[in-house]
Amino acid sequence: MAVSAQLLVEELHIFGLECEEAVTEKLVELCILYGQNEEGMASELIAFCTSTRKDCLTLETLNSFEHEFLSKRLSRTWHGASKDRGHRHAGPRDIVSIQELIEVEEEEETLLNSYTTPSKGSQKRTITTPETPLTKRSVSARSPHQLLSPSSFSPSATPPQKYSSRSNRGEVVTSFGSAQGVSWSGSGGTSHLSLKVLGHPEPLTRSYKYMFQKLPDIREVLTCKIEELGSELKEHYKIEAFAPILVPAQEPVTLLGQIGCDSNGKLNHKSVILEGDLEHSSGTQIPVDLSELKEYSLFPGQVVVMEGINTTGRKLVATRLYEGVPLPFHQPNEEDGDSEQFMVLVACGPYTTSDSITFDPLLDLITIINRDRPDVCILFGPFLDAKHEQVESCLLTSSFEDVFKQCLRTIIEGTRSSGSHLIFVPSLRDVHHEPVYPQPPFSCSDLLREDKKRVRLVSEPCTLSINGVTFGLTSTDLLFHMGAEEISSSSGTSDRFSRILKHILTQRSYYPLYPPQEDVAIDYENFYLYAQLPVTPDVFIAPSELRYFVKVGLNSAISQQCQNQFLSGPPAPTPLGSAGGDSGLVPLQERGGENKSVRIVLNHLG
Repeated sequence: MAVSAQLLVEELHIFGLECEEAVTEKLVELCILYGQNEEGMASELIAFCTSTRKDCLTLETLNSFEHEFLSKRLSRTWHGASKDRGHRHAGPRDIVSIQELIEVEEEEETLLNSYTTPSKGSQKRTITTPETPLTKRSVSARSPHQLLSPSSFSPSATPPQKYSSRSNRGEVVTSFGSAQGVSWSGSGGTSHLSLKVLGHPEPLTRSYKYMFQKLPDIREVLTCKIEELGSELKEHYKIEAFAPILVPAQEPVTLLGQIGCDSNGKLNHKSVILEGDLEHSSGTQIPVDLSELKEYSLFPGQVVVMEGINTTGRKLVATRLYEGVPLPFHQPNEEDGDSEQFMVLVACGPYTTSDSITFDPLLDLITIINRDRPDVCILFGPFLDAKHEQVESCLLTSSFEDVFKQCLRTIIEGTRSSGSHLIFVPSLRDVHHEPVYPQPPFSCSDLLREDKKRVRLVSEPCTLSINGVTFGLTSTDLLFHMGAEEISSSSGTSDRFSRILKHILTQRSYYPLYPPQEDVAIDYENFYLYAQLPVTPDVFIAPSELRYFVKVGLNSAISQQCQNQFLSGPPAPTPLGSAGGDSGLVPLQERGGENKSVRIVLNHLG
């Protein structure tokens, strides 16, 4: 870096400072040593002289300036450069400056730990210096011929003890259906398959800008949802008109609105309010008395039509709650392919155990795919879990994006011989992906031509048609979220899971809860476009932290159609723990071109 002594003198003259030739030479030396230009060095020197009340420039003044200001600033520059470049080399250094770097990093580590959730066995990152470099085991040394090498991105990749010693490999945990002549081996994609992503009006296929929504835009989306569902209920039940919420009436009235809570706490039977629609009630609210209702199931954000008495205009005594109406089923056509039997395998992340980052469950899953050769494999995220201890502690030596790409390449290359079609569904817990709902598909631009035909990257949530059989897919744990907010009163034996799944179909949305859980960031403009059910799915798959189950829903509504199956599983991240997870097998076939017969089995990996 060239420094002009003449420019330095001119800059100092502006502030009335004169300097001798020896002082000028020393200033040029400091500029080169500390990477400063003439103007910057003059400005900092003037500031130093003003603050220390020094009237003239001498060699003694420059020595004080270097020791008290420039050397300290250099140590901060070294620390910032180490973050950017990933190593600790930034020019000459001594024991004092190294010790300062260590103290600064320890202070930052303590500050960061105060804002994070404590985890078991947390440890500080090893501080590396030229005298104590990283060991060979902690340096990334991936080989392109390896399928998945945990040591390439984790310095502490130890095999999971409980998973390797488990005794329930391949054990069936639950099953449903009794289809005759079902084969538990697919054709490996050799038969003709028609895969289509359904959307209303179209599916989400790429990333979008988020974090720009305004409160009026959210209000508009919620209003449209109330008006659309209200119109369907009005037509279905032949309701003449909806009454305004705050107008007193001595006769029973029918009101349209959205369920809410009168406080920030959890909804209960005493805190229910009805927020009216914009057209009839201008969005006003009224408390609801549920004492006269024998049966009800309510949650915040639910669009309802209620009948009751509102004599004062200040409280509605509800006497009837109109049941929601689901969408029709998808009607297959010639483009949806033939009616041959096909087999679908379903698995959900994370694909590591909680005590290791070795991806042993994923490798076992690849073995199962190659053995059974299912026609379609639906793989839910997270593939690299944001809540994994080693991810939270920043112990991986590779970037999150690199680890995911390695995981994706492992699955695609490892199952190439099976010929199975692969469907990848992202999760809000995928640490490398955009944490917004609805979530755009993964991006993978380096797929080989032979893999592009069998790999499909879809959004979260997604409605998928396979040979005319529709699958509702979501990796968000809406069962857990809605189960924590729902209140009910029933004289029958209906269970909570059945009620929640029925709400999803009758509310026609993959996430009807409002406000959402804190860890679900919803972009409501895109939510209105891409997170609504376009049809009632034949099979609805929703991984959850709750116990696995398979259920039949809406029997009375689909007597002429395929009965839709609800599959909660395989278990979502938390139950996986250190002992491994489950996979689901779903063979489907047509009988006489009329009703689809489905058999579902959930079993342990192995």
